[in-house]
Amino acid sequence: MSRLKDLPAVIPIFPLPGALLLPRSRLPLHIFEPRYLTMIEDCMKTPHRLIGMIQSREVPGSEERPLHIIGCAGRLTAFSETEDGRYLITLSGISRFRVREEVQGFTPYRRTEVDWSDFSRDQGDEERDPGLKREPFFALLKRFFTHHQLSTDWDSLSEADDELLINSLAMLCPFEPDDKQALLEAPSLQTRRETLMTLMEFSLHGGDDETLQ
Repeated sequence: MSRLKDLPAVIPIFPLPGALLLPRSRLPLHIFEPRYLTMIEDCMKTPHRLIGMIQSREVPGSEERPLHIIGCAGRLTAFSETEDGRYLITLSGISRFRVREEVQGFTPYRRTEVDWSDFSRDQGDEERDPGLKREPFFALLKRFFTHHQLSTDWDSLSEADDELLINSLAMLCPFEPDDKQALLEAPSLQTRRETLMTLMEFSLHGGDDETLQ
């Protein structure tokens, strides 16, 4: 399932605000709502086992929040069940997609028809960032983590390859959903790193302080 022709035209959608999945990355999730428990059970019956992670947009007075146009699909690669019936899963990022339209049907969860064609490079080789200068990048990162009282394994981060480093930070840093969407839509790893640095600098200079704590 590594080529565009193998990817399904319709996938289930999990609109979880602030949760970001990127290609070749892994996202652990804790599933407890009944409709999403059903989604996981249905997903495991399919050959592709794909779920689309996507941000929803807040619209006053709307019962069902509209979706952003671009999301990222992950393959369900790990699953366990707790004694009280909750699911602990891991999604492995396969490819971003563009939403064509929402599919109406009888499932309790949302589904969309999707187009994969703009993101063929997501299924290619790991990306590099030729513009990454690690010393100033880590200096900014340490200021950001200190400011927001975050902790990490600095030795592991410093040894990580470009893609793992940048994508892991994009997924884990406590940015607003719209900021996460900007990181998702970045056309290259270098653009994502530049966006990430801009968001950290903006936060350190007083932008969005309350929401990032």
